[in-house]
Amino acid sequence: MVIPALDQTPAIDRPDPGSPALESYLAVAAEADGHVAPLLDALAGLAPADLLPLPGSGATLDRFRGLARVAAADVTAARVLEPHLDAVAILAEAGEPAPPAGSTWGVFAAEAPGAETRAVRTGAGWALDGRKAWCSLAGSLTHALVSAVTDDDGGRRLFAVALRDERVRVEPAGWVAHGLAEVESGPVRFDAAPATPVGATGWYLDRPGFRWGGIGVAACWLGATLPLLGAVTGKARSRQDDALTGARAGALHRSVHAARLALADAAARIDGGAEREPAALAHTVRGLAADAAVEALACARDVLGPAALAFDASLARRCADLELYVAQYHRGRDDASLARHLGEEDASW
Repeated sequence: MVIPALDQTPAIDRPDPGSPALESYLAVAAEADGHVAPLLDALAGLAPADLLPLPGSGATLDRFRGLARVAAADVTAARVLEPHLDAVAILAEAGEPAPPAGSTWGVFAAEAPGAETRAVRTGAGWALDGRKAWCSLAGSLTHALVSAVTDDDGGRRLFAVALRDERVRVEPAGWVAHGLAEVESGPVRFDAAPATPVGATGWYLDRPGFRWGGIGVAACWLGATLPLLGAVTGKARSRQDDALTGARAGALHRSVHAARLALADAAARIDGGAEREPAALAHTVRGLAADAAVEALACARDVLGPAALAFDASLARRCADLELYVAQYHRGRDDASLARHLGEEDASW
């Protein structure tokens, strides 16, 4: 079974043609077949401002649509693009200069037991020491924004680091995943690596943009489900007498449509500047998009069947990529966090 092409699948209110830069990246994504190198080469040659608007710029829905379009074309391409654009948005929000031409960026802010990065003052400014876990594509990127504990006050602060400096060492990842096979996420060791602070201590997590970035990831999850929805609904149309297949297609459509509407609503709230609780908004949208992705994966297994997963390379890779990508959503814990951010107004309409 061949997954329908992008222009045959549902979109988030089907966007107008994107910018030439976005269309250029989409063309590379369509041919990259899950390989990271051509995607990073394409990113290095494109100005971030020409790809997608910044969140909160008045065109946030175009940003979410663009991320969804890329994920619909290729999940790996979205997984490479999203953190690069998130880093660009963080730098802009901090009032820092735009990244230099030819650079590719990641955001390394995950915390893990036994892996702590410390920032210390030096005569020349700041330097990072220690080990940071879950650094995706660290061996392939030129730069990253890295969170670290500062010696000043023990708080967490964000720093820009050149990854190709000799004082930065990418350790073996032991990456065995079949999904996102070339998007390796492993540890990085810093040995007095020069670093430039981005924002004040605590700023990275406290700013609304932290939550907006999480919604951008949800847009990728949703976009990745669209070809699966197209394949499932296509099978339902071809089997009008199969009520069970029709029921699964209808339920999946409802789930995807709910996530699509939530993303559009979130974009309007972000651009309107009136959102009181960005954490609740982000948890809600991410949960709906994750639910749609999980349901789409179940439908691919149950409706499209083992033959499609065994003999359609595109479908099999999309399912493996999406399953690993959406595992970033921590079901249960994220809902508990959502509950802590809800107010009385959330129980009314």
